[in-house]
Amino acid sequence: NMTGRFRLSLVFVAVACCSWCIVECNPQPNVVIFYADDLGYGDLACYGHPTSLTPNLDRMFEEGLLFTQFYTASPLCSPSRAALMTSRYSPRSGVYPGVFAPNDVGGLPLNETTMAESLKSVGYSTAIVGKWHLGVGKDGMYLPTHQGFDYYMGIPYSHDMCMCDVCFYPDLKCSDPQNECNHGYVPCPVFENEKIIQQPAVKINLTEMYIDAATNFIKEKSEQSSPFFLYMAFQHTHKPQFSGKLATNSCIRGEFGDALAELDWGVGQILEELEKDGVSDNTFVFFTSDNGPDLAFKTHAGVQGPLRCGKASTWDGGQRVPGIAWWPGKIRHGRTQELAATLDLFPTVMKLAGGKMPSVITDGVDMSPVLFENKETELCVLFSRIHSSNRPLCPST
Repeated sequence: NMTGRFRLSLVFVAVACCSWCIVECNPQPNVVIFYADDLGYGDLACYGHPTSLTPNLDRMFEEGLLFTQFYTASPLCSPSRAALMTSRYSPRSGVYPGVFAPNDVGGLPLNETTMAESLKSVGYSTAIVGKWHLGVGKDGMYLPTHQGFDYYMGIPYSHDMCMCDVCFYPDLKCSDPQNECNHGYVPCPVFENEKIIQQPAVKINLTEMYIDAATNFIKEKSEQSSPFFLYMAFQHTHKPQFSGKLATNSCIRGEFGDALAELDWGVGQILEELEKDGVSDNTFVFFTSDNGPDLAFKTHAGVQGPLRCGKASTWDGGQRVPGIAWWPGKIRHGRTQELAATLDLFPTVMKLAGGKMPSVITDGVDMSPVLFENKETELCVLFSRIHSSNRPLCPST
């Protein structure tokens, strides 16, 4: 009858308006991106690993949306991070095929527009804590403070590109089964903005230092009622594994499990700070990894689960990674099989922030329909560039 049809129409209109208002009617949301290093598709408990200790990431899944087909744009560190920051395949920015070393003179070109720069243009405060790996350059010209970030603390490249020393509390040496820690470079520096504040980096205290910097940034910007973007780029779980007092010998999975547990603790501290400061209900949080696990290091590294191959390979094990979205009251709990990628985070965040994408070719799409409306994605294909490497890409049979 007409009354029933009218009521049904009102329901559809109400649902449509609610989905639209998540993006259009809220104040600018804060943004937190957690970026793990060399974490595989099969490494988290919520992705099926039986011995990983990840209660905080499990909580993100239990209160958020887990992607079963989430991809990074490259199977290696620097190209992957360039794509995340620009929403452009790495050949477009020139950050390919390999990674930046400490003595390289180049970096992410300064004429590339980063997510941080675009968010600053619409009033955001921006910070990166952790691994940058997009170049240092002469006089630090490629450091994050020249790429749109107001604040930076971290090691600007992988921590195996330094001499290996103590990795586990209180004084246990790093496991380096293939002698790949680079003894030809200086000890790892920890930068704060453009100044080195610690060298060598003390790995057993590093995560606590990172989390202190991240939570202080959140607290300060929350008190100022300033929208903020925090890019939390963990050194974990790249080899050599390391952990401090809280995590060492905490997990039956061994040293990789301890490192992963420390990463998870850091995630929990940041979620707790968002809640303590009363901003969790206006913060979009996303967790993912830069590429798949480094299978050459076997039990000293992650696992790819049911997928083929790992880091440096364009098979799924190299680029299909965990992806979890969390925003209490805004993002539904569940799993999605929709195709999505790190390339999509930039356009999604700019849609939420009410800003515009750079006026260049970009490759990501807005994930809002998947996140908030349970609709299909506009992304239909992903491209991969084969990387040459002398490392074993797949486990031996």
